[in-house]
Amino acid sequence: MSAPTVVVELTNGAVAIAGRPVLRGIDLCVRSGEFVALMGANGSGKSTLVRALTGLWPLATGTLSLFGTPLASFHDWQRVGFVPQRGGAGSGVPASVWEIVASGRLARRRLLRPLGRGDRAAIADALEVVGLAHRARDGVSTLSGGQQQRVLIARALAGEPELFFLDEPTAGVDLPNQHVLADTLGTLSRRGATIVLVAHELGPMAPLIHRAVVMRDGRIAYDGPPLTDHQVHLPGFGGHVADVAMAHLETHDHGHHHAEPERHDHAPHVASPLDQLDEDER
Repeated sequence: MSAPTVVVELTNGAVAIAGRPVLRGIDLCVRSGEFVALMGANGSGKSTLVRALTGLWPLATGTLSLFGTPLASFHDWQRVGFVPQRGGAGSGVPASVWEIVASGRLARRRLLRPLGRGDRAAIADALEVVGLAHRARDGVSTLSGGQQQRVLIARALAGEPELFFLDEPTAGVDLPNQHVLADTLGTLSRRGATIVLVAHELGPMAPLIHRAVVMRDGRIAYDGPPLTDHQVHLPGFGGHVADVAMAHLETHDHGHHHAEPERHDHAPHVASPLDQLDEDER
């Protein structure tokens, strides 16, 4: 098996909005096959970081590359899948589940070219993975919020990307659908996808995580083995508090050992020009 390669890399990243610094000194690297949880309290900067990684906010300083290519020169967007936060799958437009998922093939085919056999196979596989094959012809507006979120994941999956960014996919989703989402992401991870998941709390996603990156006040306060939701939200997380959380993790591991991952000096960056994020957390 070949060694993991660098998929996304950010060095000394900073973002300012209306002249106000929001992110500062972000160094982060994500390697192929990793499942990284980007966590932190509301207002910590994690959603702003996602907007920067998806090209929706420009960097004030820093360098970003995707699959070894500087972002400004990167054009292989079919290698990247992005699932936005709480977006209505249909965006108010009458459409079937199949039609929404089929739109994920746009990056893979020429404009106005009819869907081919390979396209239809990818759409069918995406629907199967998220457990919605039986709802393919139903109107997306008839689905629950959790099912609509699964449609958005299927849309990204239909493009057969190597890298997935998901921004708070379980926000406002009931527990049964959270478990289905976790099963879906587990399938993608086992297939070798690289996944960056933005989450306030992990819930059923927790067993899937290889590495946690915790944001606080626009900076990375922790980058290492997975932490519990409770540890992430300890008052004043950061600095020595991160060390306390790590010690607590090691003491209460109950025999489940997580190997210490490599520490990297750079950070992930991803963009999907087709999607728009909410402006709810800066």
